[in-house]
Amino acid sequence: MHTKVKAVKMLLGGKWVSTDETFEVRNPQNNEPIATVPSATKKDMTEAIEKADRTYRHTQVWPAHERMRILYRVVDYMKQHAETFAETIASEGSKTINEARGEVKRATQTIQISAEEARRMNGETINFDQNEGSENRVGYHYRFPIGVIGAITPFNDPLNLVAHKIGPAIASGNAIVVKPASVTPLSALLLAEAFTEAGLPEGFLSVITGSGREIGETLVTHPAVQMVSFTGGSAAGERISQRAGTKKVSMELGSNSPVIVLKDADLHDAVQSCVSGAFSAVGQNCIGVQRIYVEKELYPSFLDTFVSRTLELNVGDKMDELTDVGPMINQHEAERVEAWVNEAVAEGAKVEAGGKRSGAFYYPTVLTHVPSKAKIAVDEIFGPVVLIQAVENLAEAVERSNDVNYGLQAGVFTSNINHAFYTIKHMNVGGIMINDSSDYRIDAMPFGGTKGSGIGREGIRYAMESMTEQKVVCFRLQENML
Repeated sequence: MHTKVKAVKMLLGGKWVSTDETFEVRNPQNNEPIATVPSATKKDMTEAIEKADRTYRHTQVWPAHERMRILYRVVDYMKQHAETFAETIASEGSKTINEARGEVKRATQTIQISAEEARRMNGETINFDQNEGSENRVGYHYRFPIGVIGAITPFNDPLNLVAHKIGPAIASGNAIVVKPASVTPLSALLLAEAFTEAGLPEGFLSVITGSGREIGETLVTHPAVQMVSFTGGSAAGERISQRAGTKKVSMELGSNSPVIVLKDADLHDAVQSCVSGAFSAVGQNCIGVQRIYVEKELYPSFLDTFVSRTLELNVGDKMDELTDVGPMINQHEAERVEAWVNEAVAEGAKVEAGGKRSGAFYYPTVLTHVPSKAKIAVDEIFGPVVLIQAVENLAEAVERSNDVNYGLQAGVFTSNINHAFYTIKHMNVGGIMINDSSDYRIDAMPFGGTKGSGIGREGIRYAMESMTEQKVVCFRLQENML
C-alpha cells in the first residue's frame, strides 16, 4: 500500500506559494514519496530576504507583549496538533514515533521558553562615575534586534532545531528566513503554519525549501542578512564562514562525543545511559555517544553488559511503538557508515555487536580495538556505532577524549567528586555531563562547543543575545540648568 503523496507549499514573505519545479520528500524506511515540495530558486530566496528586510525596517514598534502573545499562541497550536507534528517527524525522518513525540514536546518547550525570554531581554545601568570627571554622567545599555536572520537547519531534529532558530529570532524582534534540510522540510513548514495561524505579521518568517547549492549561497551572502545561524557539518560550516564575511555567525558543527566510565561508577546506570546516548535517533545526533573510555578494572563487565543491552534493541518499523531503532535518513548514509566500519575492521577493529546493514537500516554496532587514528575514531560517524576502549586511568581517558578536533559535549561516570572536577577542569568541551552520557541537553541551557564543534552558543537566551546588539546610552547632566 502506497502512501498518498501530497503537494506542499512553502512560506515566502507570509504567503504560501508553489513553484514550477518541485522535489520529492521520501520516507527513508521504504523510500516511498510522501510529499512534493517547492524547489525554490535564487530569485525566490532573494524575494524572501528582501521582504523580511522591508518588514523589519517598516515595523516601527513591535512590543514584547505582542511577540510573546504570538509565541504563546504557537505553543497552544503545537499542543493541539502534537500528534500531527510527531507523525510528520517520523514519516520524513529517521526517528521512531516515540522519539518524534519527545521532539515535539521539546520543540513546544523551546517556543514557550522563547516567549518567556522575550520579557527578560533587559539591559543594565552603567556606573559612568567610575571614571574621574564623569560624576555628572548616568546611563545604561539595552539590547536591540539586528534585522534579518538567515537560518540553515539539518535533518536530524527537523522540528526542534528549527524552533531553536525561529523562537529566539521572533522573541528578540528579528525577521528570519529558514532553509530547512531538503530531506526533512515538512516539519519546518508545519511549524511555519503554526506561526501564521498565531497571527505573526507577514514577512517576519519565511521557510524556503530547495537545494542548498541553489539557494544557500544567496541566504549566506545577501547584504540584508545580518546574521547566519547554521547547524550542520563542519565542511559546510567552513564554507559558510568564508562566504559570510563580516556578518555575525553562529554555528553548531557536530562532534565525536566521548564518555568516560571510571571503576567507581554505577555499572548498570552507565550502561543504560550510554546505550541510549549512542543509539537513540539511530546515532544521528550531534551529542550522541561515539567513544567510551572505561577504566580497565571495569572494562570486561562494562563491555559484556553493554553488548547484551545493545543486542536487546528492537530494530524495525519506526511507526511501531515497540521499535527502539529505525532506519537512517537514507540508504546512502547507511552505506557510508557501513564503509567506515569496514575500514576500521580492516585496520584491526573488532565488531562486538551489529556491523550489518539492510537498505537504510544499519544495526546498532559496538566496536573495540579501534586504532586511534582510524577515521571512525577521529571524525563524526553520525550513525549507530560506538567505540569502547579500556584505559589505565582518568588522566589517560581525558587525554584521549581531547585528542580530536571536536569539543561539543562529554560525559563522565564516577562517584568521586574529585574525579568529576578533574574532568571539568581538563576536558576541552562546551558541556560536561556528570553521571550522564554526552547525550543530555535541556533547551534553556547554553549549547555549543570548542575547536571544530562550532562558534557561539544556542539555547534560547544565548541565541537571543547573539541575535541582538547592545546600544549604550549616556546622559551628561547639566545641573547648572536647574
